[in-house]
Amino acid sequence: MELEGYTGEPAPDRLNLTELTIGRSAASAPDRDALVVVHDADGPADRAERWSYAELDQAVRSVAAGLLGLGLEPGDRLLIRLGNTSDYALLHFGAMAAGIISLPTSPQLTAEEVQFLIDDAEARAVATSDALAVPLPPGVARVSPDDVARWRAEASPAAYGLTRADDPAFLVYTSGTTGRPKGVLHAHRSAWGRRPMHEAWLGLGPADVLLHAGAFNWTYTLGVGLTDPWSRQATALIHNGPRDPGVWARLIEAHRATIFAAVPGVYRQLLRSGALESHDLGSLRHGVTAGEALPPALLEEWRDRTGLELYEALGMSEVSTFISSGPTVPVRPGSPGRAQPGRCVAVLPTDGGAEPLAPGETGLLAVHRTDPGLMLGYWRRPAEEAQVVRGDWFVGGDLVDIAADGYVTFHGRADDVMNAMGYRVSPLEVEDCLIRHPSVAEVAVTEVEVREGVRIIAAFVVPVDADDPDGVDAAALLAHAAEHLAAYKRPREVVYVDCLPRTGNGKPRRRDLRHHLP
Repeated sequence: MELEGYTGEPAPDRLNLTELTIGRSAASAPDRDALVVVHDADGPADRAERWSYAELDQAVRSVAAGLLGLGLEPGDRLLIRLGNTSDYALLHFGAMAAGIISLPTSPQLTAEEVQFLIDDAEARAVATSDALAVPLPPGVARVSPDDVARWRAEASPAAYGLTRADDPAFLVYTSGTTGRPKGVLHAHRSAWGRRPMHEAWLGLGPADVLLHAGAFNWTYTLGVGLTDPWSRQATALIHNGPRDPGVWARLIEAHRATIFAAVPGVYRQLLRSGALESHDLGSLRHGVTAGEALPPALLEEWRDRTGLELYEALGMSEVSTFISSGPTVPVRPGSPGRAQPGRCVAVLPTDGGAEPLAPGETGLLAVHRTDPGLMLGYWRRPAEEAQVVRGDWFVGGDLVDIAADGYVTFHGRADDVMNAMGYRVSPLEVEDCLIRHPSVAEVAVTEVEVREGVRIIAAFVVPVDADDPDGVDAAALLAHAAEHLAAYKRPREVVYVDCLPRTGNGKPRRRDLRHHLP
């Protein structure tokens, strides 16, 4: 099967990510709101922190000047370890404005984990607050929020760095099949590579207000929540105050948000909060979701309760989102959609080879290496990089099949797939079945070893009635599974828990479920 490479408009050779997003929008729409940060969702909307494009442009270039004044040079790495404040965005985009490589991290990492990142990336500076400070090696400078404030007040804004499209812009660390996180190095062209998703998934234009449910440190937020709206002269809306499941409905109403972006779990919590019926969502055109598969039952409930569409996307840390439904791609429940315009994707055999599989066959999702959104490579991990390159393709860990009409069906991660009686079983398929039972609020499944060499599928369930978990009949839940799943896919054990272990971004940590076994 012959497939062309990326067919979208190629990125210009001279390109700076921050200039492409903030600088160009500041030149054409200087007074438009670029960023609104809400500290108190119950307070008056006019008390929110507001940045026009002109103000944001000056701030990031002043931060760029400050970083260069410390002696940092283009190509040096700045690790950012801050709480959920606008300083995070100023440092991330300010570093890239100067040609410095930003390394965004989560404040939930331990000091030991941060030290690994500093050493592995050979960071030249670490931006951190007092509360999150860690011991720094000799020669590594510390940047504080006070420095950011001083640079904004005193530093003359630097000119945007004369970076090229293929120059490194930011470095994100992601877990893989190895014991240590690996760095995914992205180029300045990555922002250009996001262009196909603006219409095909987000339906994003200059008049939009995009509310993102994530924190500044999450790459989903830095991309969809900031980079994308700033590329389109839209307004990014971020909440950094106290959170409860209904806060998003209050923010949509108060700030007239037109697009809401979150993971499926946030939508589920919002639906069950009761806030939808008590707030005006008339400004909202649709929601978008990524990060994990969207259960069809959740999609159906969102549609029924709001009358709005929910567009799903599938992506990878190495290339962001490139499969999606959207205003121009009808939603098909159970599918994240089709390849966005210009993208070239294929399904490759799990056991190797660069020849794409036929429509409907399950294998590993691959993207053509000509895609401008694709990473430059893994940071100083040539052996791991070689494992994901097959000829003209980059191969991720997602198991999918692609129908003849282009719609993708996601079957889970290749390294997350369970083995049940010799069959490969996606936990997402089992979870999608169990979540439809009325007694189940949340669920995650994984394999557990009950005795040496014998592994079964166990379901870890948060019941709807948390005060009376014993009132839920496990036999009824297993009967529900038997009604909808083949025998080898059914859980053999049901464990009721108060909550599921999750990452800082809300994804279930399936490997930690075993700790909840009685």
